[in-house]
This record gives sequence, structure tokens and C-alpha cells, in this order.
Amino acid sequence: MSKTGTKPIKVAIVDDHEAIRLGFAGACLEYGYELVAHASTVDELIPKLKKKPQVVVLDLSLADGSEPSQNVRKLIDYGTEVLIFSIADRKAQVKSALVEGAAALVTKSQQMKDLFECINLVANGIKVNTAETIAAIDSDQEFKAKLTDRELEVLRLYASGMTLKSVAYELKLSKYTVKEHIDRVRDKYSNLGRPAPGKSELLMRLLEDGYMGDDFI
Repeated sequence: MSKTGTKPIKVAIVDDHEAIRLGFAGACLEYGYELVAHASTVDELIPKLKKKPQVVVLDLSLADGSEPSQNVRKLIDYGTEVLIFSIADRKAQVKSALVEGAAALVTKSQQMKDLFECINLVANGIKVNTAETIAAIDSDQEFKAKLTDRELEVLRLYASGMTLKSVAYELKLSKYTVKEHIDRVRDKYSNLGRPAPGKSELLMRLLEDGYMGDDFI
């Protein structure tokens, strides 16, 4: 179970609780996995890696306050699969991690054998969280930013590529008012744990929440 081909699966863990990291290290020995590194943050882990892990086990809430979606992206860009191992009490964080490309979610209430079975699947190229999983999360209105009709009108134009000035002209609003609407929407997404600092992130959030419509190209 713990091998891809004839070699043990290489894993790493990022968790800000030392007891969890040490417990995971012991479990790796028991289950026959090779722990290549462990750290309390993603930025601490990556420089430590002398061998590339096939799977990084990642907690969602870390003491450095880093965004889960950004952590997932950093690890995927490094070239490893990501498995979320968390109490998963903040659903917005779960969703953002899955949308960003995390391959699986195992909650800390599950058995250790469940975690390692999932690591094995992910290391062998299996995405454990299917589209149905994300769809189930999407159906929870807790994730969805509550936007006014005017905010949507502004954001749809802005996120589709128009400048602030162009949006203001199109809607017969001042440039200041348009910016105010955009900043308010950014605040709403940030409060949900789904930051959207740039135009591309705003577009992604609107698409995730179904605000752009089926005919958006």
C-alpha cells in the first residue's frame, strides 16, 4: 500500500502543532512511508526539501496566517500533490484549497489509516475529491459572497476586462463609486476566507459562485 512501483512513497507534512508532526513521523515508520521533511509553514518546508515529496500533507490553518489557497498553489508549483489534513471547520478554506488544486481532504477526526490510504491514492495519481465533492461544498451558501445587483453589475464588467474608467462610463457612475463597489466586494470575499486581490482573482470568485452566467467566455 505504501509504495509506488518498488519505492516507498515520499511524503512531507506542514502543521504548526509539533505533536501532530511527530505523530505523523511515527506513523510513517509504521505504515512504511518515507518522511522527507516536516515544518510549521510552507515557506519553512520548501527550503528544507532535499528530496521532492510525492505528497505534502497540509493543515489549513497555520500560525503564520498564510492563505490556504496560496499554500496549495506554492506546493503544486513546486511539483508535489497536496492532501489537506485539517479539522476543516472553516468551509471557505476547504473550498479555496480544493479549487486551487488540492487532491484530497482528510479530516483530523478520521483514523490514521484513512489518512495513509488517501496518501497512497494521491501518490498514484488519483484525485480523491471529485467534482461532486466541490459541488457539494458549492451548494453551501456559507461560501457564497452576498453581492448586491449594483455590485454584480460593476464586477461583471470589471472582471471581464474593462478598466475602472470604462465601467464608470458604461454605467454612468463616477470612477470613485465604481472603485468603492469593487473594494466592498473584495472585503466580502476576504471575510469569507477567499481573498481576491486582483482582477483575475475576482473573476475566479465570480465564476466559482455562478455570478458570471453560462454564456461567459
